[in-house]
Amino acid sequence: MAKKKKSAKAAFMTFNVVYEDGTLSSNRRVASELLDDSFGDDVMHLARTAIEDQDNEIAQRSGIRKGKIKTIKPV
Repeated sequence: MAKKKKSAKAAFMTFNVVYEDGTLSSNRRVASELLDDSFGDDVMHLARTAIEDQDNEIAQRSGIRKGKIKTIKPV
């Protein structure tokens, strides 16, 4: 009997995001491929851009806009 191949799971990094209005969004996932194997501040900049894109897409669908991002910290 042949073994089933395991499907490749997408690798993600998670971040906690604090918005300027004080709200916290925990465990926001960003695909590792979007972070482009960068280090330090580059990763944080790429993660911020990806999360802002996610927020914009959600705002278009729901009509509710999130505030500006104050800080991002990896989990």
